[in-house]
Amino acid sequence: MREVDVRIAGYNVENLFDRARALDQRTWAEGRPALEAFQRSCELLEEPVYTTGIKHDILRELRRLGLHRSDKARFARLRQNRGRLLRRSRDGRVEILADGRADWVGWVELTTDRVDELALLNTMRVILDVGADILGVVEAENRLALRRFADSGPAVADRVRYPHVMVVDGNDERGINVGVMSTTEYPLVAQRSHVDDADDTGRIFSRDCPEYHFRIPDGRRLVVLVNHLKSKGYGGKAASDAIRLRQAQRVAEIYRDLVADHTPLVAVLGDLNDTPESAPLAPLLGGTDLRDIAAHPGFDDGGRPGTYGYCAARNKLDYVLLSPSLYASAVGGGILRKGVWGGRRGTLWPIYDTMTRQVHAGSDHAAIYADLNLSG
Repeated sequence: MREVDVRIAGYNVENLFDRARALDQRTWAEGRPALEAFQRSCELLEEPVYTTGIKHDILRELRRLGLHRSDKARFARLRQNRGRLLRRSRDGRVEILADGRADWVGWVELTTDRVDELALLNTMRVILDVGADILGVVEAENRLALRRFADSGPAVADRVRYPHVMVVDGNDERGINVGVMSTTEYPLVAQRSHVDDADDTGRIFSRDCPEYHFRIPDGRRLVVLVNHLKSKGYGGKAASDAIRLRQAQRVAEIYRDLVADHTPLVAVLGDLNDTPESAPLAPLLGGTDLRDIAAHPGFDDGGRPGTYGYCAARNKLDYVLLSPSLYASAVGGGILRKGVWGGRRGTLWPIYDTMTRQVHAGSDHAAIYADLNLSG
């Protein structure tokens, strides 16, 4: 059978067209309180019964979001589409009217801003320069946004480079989902969502862990699991570590099930939000036979092992993990960080000439890729 050359990559695009304002502040600390309040308010509003204690907590989180005086605030918006959640009196008192989820139709949503045009251009430059055949995308708004982005992007022989585009909305209400783009030679032939996977604690994935099944030119099937595990940025270290551990355990189970079902070509990639030696990632990095492409002798990290921020070792958050059959076919890989602002002044590594300010960065994550030489 003929030889197949494929590049598999992962890239956190940090939204393409619209991004939650709280996610896009100069420092994480500026948006963190709003993100915490948003997450907690969403949980509380889904309760079937609003007890006195729950009503008190709802009001507390709405105040943190600035929604106690108006349905619109800097970082969030309260939608009351049918029925009323609360009443605001002229004397400044705010009262929760609804006694449970069934009493009203509405939600809290984050305020979004348009992504800087140069940042969008530099995101596209990263994807063009990586030139992946299969690209796992992290933090895409939705499929239509990713489809529009792909259609307006690089073309090959007057054809769109990535005709196959898929995103399944996950569990994150901030509009940061995971998806995939692939070339004509690697058609998407099947997919399976794990958005509703649950354990004794509840739903497992912050977004999803979708399985994307591709047919490679020699007829075999290659499966890519795209991930964006729980961030360490807010919610408390112990709590976020526990969630990430549950997620890593479940990804490992999904991977083992695929291999047991005679699917030897499997890649797990994406933003795992933790370092290789971390306890939460141990079930995936130490409890399976998956191999990190960064460990391959042909991998070029540009002298820095990290993929995020300053790209030091403690900033290695993005991965391409390969099953033994895939790793055996690997010939190398690397990290492309020209779209990441290099430190405070952007000078820690070469960046695009279109990046003259930090806001112009394509992402604060670098793209990571694996080059494979498959033969049947």
